Amino acid sequence: MAHLTYQGHGSLRFTSDSGMVLYLDPFAGEGYDLPADLILVTHDHHDHNRVDLVTQKPGCEVITFRQALAGGEYHSFVRGDFSIRAVPAANKNHDPACCVGFVIEVDGKKVYAAGDTSTTQAMPGFAALGLDWALLPIDGVYNMDPEEASQAAALIGAVHSVPIHMKPGALFDEEMAARFSAPGKVVLRPGETAAL
Repeated sequence: MAHLTYQGHGSLRFTSDSGMVLYLDPFAGEGYDLPADLILVTHDHHDHNRVDLVTQKPGCEVITFRQALAGGEYHSFVRGDFSIRAVPAANKNHDPACCVGFVIEVDGKKVYAAGDTSTTQAMPGFAALGLDWALLPIDGVYNMDPEEASQAAALIGAVHSVPIHMKPGALFDEEMAARFSAPGKVVLRPGETAAL
């Protein structure tokens, strides 16, 4: 069974049942002890792009929005245990030409990692994907606030929805997390791991 570790802010680590390791938007918190097979970067802002924090296994690949959006098309990738599909991410602070989210499938579970975004036109279509998890930013400064994120979670219809990227300069914020509401809401605090 695959596992998801929330490192804080927008940083996450996925570990497949066979032990393959994927980091998403490395920047915050602890939990960089496992060498990476794959690193995903949704955009170039400094708080999502500390690839240097991660020890990379030989052959580790870093996929950024540049590869994911090459030629203006959203691309898909299969790397070992992980199937990855780039999807739109955008708001007034994040140019859709320089920012993506990812739908990550591992060990039969589908996870939507939104990256930095507010509600997008693509989100209503995600309900048809049968997502198991949605990881949504809720800071209300650079991205949608908890109320808009709650509405987005309802559109997306994942089995579990997790608030992330809660407050600039903080790994986690309890008050912001409490304002997020969604069926199947799961709150992960920095360092906590959930079985997918």
